[in-house]
Amino acid sequence: MGKPPPTLMSMNNPLERSIEWEGKFLRVVRIGRWELVERTNDVQGVVIVAITDERNLLLTEQERLPVGKRVIELPAGLAGDLASNHGEQPVAAARRELLEETGYDAGEMTWLASGPPSAGLSSEMVSFFRASRLRRVGSGGGEGEERIEVHEVPLQQCAAWLRKRESEGLLVDPKVYAGLYLAGLT
Repeated sequence: MGKPPPTLMSMNNPLERSIEWEGKFLRVVRIGRWELVERTNDVQGVVIVAITDERNLLLTEQERLPVGKRVIELPAGLAGDLASNHGEQPVAAARRELLEETGYDAGEMTWLASGPPSAGLSSEMVSFFRASRLRRVGSGGGEGEERIEVHEVPLQQCAAWLRKRESEGLLVDPKVYAGLYLAGLT
């Protein structure tokens, strides 16, 4: 018979913590019998619910290697992940990521909520923002090796559009639905 699962008290005990593997951006940590992933630097995620003046939702589509498929997502990224943006505030990262991924600049960026997107796997925290008063100033598509396709979907057609994309074999990140809810759009 194996050891019982760790209690919350033992999971918080720093003496039982060990680093199993560490890379440039992530580390795998063991606390008791629990394995989890941490970011190696002080970063957090940002997710942007961007609505155009015409009431279109901006969505991104890109190949995601961990799942081996194209995924429909809200524009998103990391705050403080590079030396050039170390210490970046989440709202600044949201503005930067929206511009990089979609080519849109936001006249207004409103914080909606923050929390862990996968509390059973990772220590990562994300902040959701609603972007409005949008103005197209670039082509978007991401940076470096990113190959991001941008979709402008009428809010009233989002549910049907997302179902259609799933029927075509794409995945839809559940943060799309969470973002719509948090922005009061469902």
